[in-house]
Amino acid sequence: MIPLKDDNPTDNKPIITYWLIGICVFVFIIELSSNSYRTGAFFYSFGLIPSALLGDTQLSEDLYVIHPFLTIFSSMFVHGGFMHLIGNMLYMWIFADNIEDNLGPKRFITFYLLCGICAAMTQVIMDTHSQIPMVGASGAIGGVLGAYLINHPHAKVLVLIPLGFFSQILRIKAIYVLGFWFILQFINSALTNPQGGGVAYAAHIGGFLSGIILILFFNKKRKKKIKKKKFKGPWG
Repeated sequence: MIPLKDDNPTDNKPIITYWLIGICVFVFIIELSSNSYRTGAFFYSFGLIPSALLGDTQLSEDLYVIHPFLTIFSSMFVHGGFMHLIGNMLYMWIFADNIEDNLGPKRFITFYLLCGICAAMTQVIMDTHSQIPMVGASGAIGGVLGAYLINHPHAKVLVLIPLGFFSQILRIKAIYVLGFWFILQFINSALTNPQGGGVAYAAHIGGFLSGIILILFFNKKRKKKIKKKKFKGPWG
């Protein structure tokens, strides 16, 4: 099930969403032009390595471009290949604009980064001794999907269901599309050896759950702010 677009217009331009997509694409261009990308050193320098973050592993000096703590953030903008980037940016393009519209730019970027942090730490906790760098915006985007599930469960999403020659394009409620995505992460996580590399499904799950929880607090703060504006006196 591949989402193509949603029928959920916004009131404001999602400037932060555009910027996040632009930064990810820009970083990927830098990756491609770097010799360290071909050797894999780029991922060890800017990806999140659980054992390095916790101080259990010492990397070679040439790989310490930034402090391991900062890789929690840098890893959100690094991608492992074209399909990795395109898949993440597709989900960002479809779902993030509505959450930014709900929260406003400042609250949205805070929400996004917090989800990314929670996703990253979920992966770290699941395999503290891992020396494999984790990269990608998937965890933070998972938080956006969790928020979308709470705020827009009945919005219609246009999806492609690949069935060989009988592929279909359907409009399905977001609650089913995102619910299917979440269940798929659990299934893939159960079938994947966490020490063998590949997709960081634990980060996807952690990001999604953190998005569901955090959006409840962000929504509450947003409603309070709107309520205060609404009931200002004639002098305000």
